[in-house]
Amino acid sequence: MKKNGITAATGEFQKFLIAYYQDGQKGELKQPLVYESDIHVQLVNDEGKNPLRCIWSGSKSVFIIEKAIPKLENEEETTEDSISPDSKLHFKEARAPMPLAVMKARQLISWYTMAHNPNMPQLVNASSPAVVLPPVWVRCDSSDPEGTCWLGAEIIRTDSKVTGINFHSVTCKGPVIGKASFINLDELKKAHKGRHHSSTVTTKGYAQYDLFGSTVVESSIIESQSSVVVDFTWSNVENILQTPPLTSAATLNIKVGSGDQRSPVYHLYKELEFLIVLAEGLKTGETDWPEPLETKTAVELVRALIEDLKKKFDVYQKQPAKESEKIKSDAASVEGSIQTAFVTDRGDLDFAEQLWSRMRRSVASYRDVVDSLTLVIQALKFGDIQPWIHRGSSSSLSKLIQQSYHGNMDNFSLTGLAPIRMLLEVGLDKMRKDYINYFIGQELTTLNYLDYFLSSSVDVQEQVQRLKKLHHMLEIVVNCNAFLNLAHEHLFPLTQSCLQFYKKHPYSEEHVFHLQIRPSVISSFYQNEHPQTWRVEVSSGHGQKEVKTTWQLSGMAPVEHVGFDIPDIPFETTINGEAEKPAYFTTMISCSQVHFM
Repeated sequence: MKKNGITAATGEFQKFLIAYYQDGQKGELKQPLVYESDIHVQLVNDEGKNPLRCIWSGSKSVFIIEKAIPKLENEEETTEDSISPDSKLHFKEARAPMPLAVMKARQLISWYTMAHNPNMPQLVNASSPAVVLPPVWVRCDSSDPEGTCWLGAEIIRTDSKVTGINFHSVTCKGPVIGKASFINLDELKKAHKGRHHSSTVTTKGYAQYDLFGSTVVESSIIESQSSVVVDFTWSNVENILQTPPLTSAATLNIKVGSGDQRSPVYHLYKELEFLIVLAEGLKTGETDWPEPLETKTAVELVRALIEDLKKKFDVYQKQPAKESEKIKSDAASVEGSIQTAFVTDRGDLDFAEQLWSRMRRSVASYRDVVDSLTLVIQALKFGDIQPWIHRGSSSSLSKLIQQSYHGNMDNFSLTGLAPIRMLLEVGLDKMRKDYINYFIGQELTTLNYLDYFLSSSVDVQEQVQRLKKLHHMLEIVVNCNAFLNLAHEHLFPLTQSCLQFYKKHPYSEEHVFHLQIRPSVISSFYQNEHPQTWRVEVSSGHGQKEVKTTWQLSGMAPVEHVGFDIPDIPFETTINGEAEKPAYFTTMISCSQVHFM
């Protein structure tokens, strides 16, 4: 390609990237685009969708460039869901990422570099310095002698001016087993010094361990949707696969799913689940009733509760004050307490909460709800019972109970969706107090911080969503306490982090919460385990002129578009009952620079 042709091609490529990037910044374009019919370009802003996340942690936004996937015949009418199971594997393989030839990748990187060169004002981006493009990474087919699988480039800026480009080259091999197969640290340092002509280097280590997958807790977390991964960083690496020293900086990355039967608050999750069923029924007019957990019907259980309270009320009127107070306390704790290492269920359930506890385990139809609530309202109207309720209860049933004390109850029609709403309100009241009991009882927060999540002044559907958030926070804290033995000094800041996130964001079990922690607190969970990922960075130079060589070990293949000869063995194998060394993939990331004069 002639010089003018190269300049024109560079300009066209940069115009394409700038237009795509600016549309992406406006939120107008999220889909990948095709350049020159055979180059697939996608602007990735979500770290979780970045294919480089296992090997590179640079800019949040990045251009991923790869070979465009040729369209299949009748592709417009074909989706993965519309084809047979036998064809799905071939469909996925056909849609898998495809690399470009290494020579083509180098050409695209050179265009990106030239367009940012301030000494070439004839190019569009050089004459528009306000447009600073994200890094470019190109999938490569490993066709060169080095086996390059990624090439990347990112600009270097000094005082808002582009002064150079960082280039990255990635190679990957594996799987290999045992340290004898790895490069040693001295060889890595020597290779870096030779490449960058540096006399001194520094090293930085990184390791990642799956704590919920460790042998210490794996029997308790089997098939759990939860994960707790710890990242370590430290300076002055001593050898390959060095166990992180206790002086390392450590961060827990916590993702917890609700509904695990091993969770200490699983029973509370089941209550919330029924609450959500009622809320959905209120919204749609149709309720998908779960299977009852009790053998007796809801009406039978509610009638027994009323009869029990009648007897206690008769005794209450005949006994001295001190004994009657004990009877009231006994009536409030019909369900008893469930002890765990961290949480204790409340024993001060008022009448409405006891009613909820029975009905949520036994109702199987709309008629069950109507008949059960009818029994309660009639007993209140005729003065058969005068149950006590907590102050601040906001449900319509609690208001009727308060009115019954004065013998002047409003008429309440149990028709339409009114019975569903009444039961839902009782459940909301009860569960709000449960979460207060857990969070305040463990001194993890204050009522002021919980106020947003406990508000009854917002729409009932929003009230349910906020309780879902509270429950997810409780699951996170309880799991970290129960399985990792984290103490209050760690659970308190974790709770604050969760509260701050959920005041601003919707419910998400995919969000990862982070917690700084001392390695000594969790040492028993990782010191005898193999890391998921381990890497060392060898660097030289300072500031903008710093260059790095990164060598990484990982249990999973870090590059999805390269075929590896993977033996049919697990990450860790055992021979004669003894743990064998794991199989690792090795990744080398080399860095070089060009500086514009």
